[in-house]
Amino acid sequence: MQECVSPINLFEYEQLAKAHLSQMAFDYYSSGAWDEITLQDNRTAFSRVKLRPKMLVDVSEINLTTKLLGEPLQLPLLIAPMAFQCLAHPAGEIVTASAAASAGVGMVLSTLSTKSLEEVATVDNGWQWFQLYIHKDRGLTRALVERAYTAGYKALCLTVDAPVLGKRERDQRNEFTLPSGLHPANLRKISGLDIPQEKGESGLLTYFAQQINPALTWKDLEWLQSLSPLPLVLKGILRGDDAVRAVEYGAQGIVVSNHGGRQLDGAIASLDALPEIVAAVDGRAEVLLDGGIRRGTDILKALALGAKAVLIGRPVLWGLAVSGQAGVADIISLLKDELTTAMALSGCANLQDIDSTLVIQSQ
Repeated sequence: MQECVSPINLFEYEQLAKAHLSQMAFDYYSSGAWDEITLQDNRTAFSRVKLRPKMLVDVSEINLTTKLLGEPLQLPLLIAPMAFQCLAHPAGEIVTASAAASAGVGMVLSTLSTKSLEEVATVDNGWQWFQLYIHKDRGLTRALVERAYTAGYKALCLTVDAPVLGKRERDQRNEFTLPSGLHPANLRKISGLDIPQEKGESGLLTYFAQQINPALTWKDLEWLQSLSPLPLVLKGILRGDDAVRAVEYGAQGIVVSNHGGRQLDGAIASLDALPEIVAAVDGRAEVLLDGGIRRGTDILKALALGAKAVLIGRPVLWGLAVSGQAGVADIISLLKDELTTAMALSGCANLQDIDSTLVIQSQ
């Protein structure tokens, strides 16, 4: 593909990013588990939802603003938690957070970030949630939660779909590890918590096997919530009964997610799982969706099926790799412009006008 001077959509950013990233980094960011069926289905699911636009509605002004757990958003969008962003740009998570803050959207910072949670929290006018992996060392987990609370994070976002790491064969083939000089910044001072170099294997897979607690159950949520007053969001729910249980155990938010197709290959697409979870929660928690968002119409469809907001992941990394903070800002701007146009063409002047009558799902 001929290089575009100014990408006009997220797909063009992905193509450009290949030239800015090492093969190992691009494969780490872009790959899914095993045959990558779920990775692909996250995108295909949006094509199975058709829009039914309303006509002769005044759409001269479009309002995208909303609130999430009480925090304002200029559009219903957050940056998903993604590890190791310094693989894409030297300032990594800091410039991602800066772009998010400038655009008035939230950011979820990964436990495995390459800039510390304290550094990211200093970004002016931003608000962040902290994504948490519960380690076998409960003292370490407690320390991470306490640091997030002290630094001003607005919620804990617990990833629940990764008791072990999914097999990502591109990472295995590349023997993925972090380049010299890069480390998980939140864990840097702790001996033995770096990403190992493994012959014939992904170092991240080995890290999870050694450090992440696979014995986590619903009862552990009580312990987690005792560590701070931060609201709890569970990321990785794909079933209505799990969503009900999440609410019963105190979750104030649920992210419908299959980890971007990176965990259980063959799992249901996030968008296909969304309606059941929205119905099961029945307004008792705020429901978000991630996985496969590439167009403003994708956001519109997710909102019509009941999501309060969406999270975007990989496209942010493509923007970051191509032009740093400006690239991330452009990714957000492209989606904002597309959502504005899609809402106008659908007869929706406000987010409150978007409901299930706007869509029909085909097989």
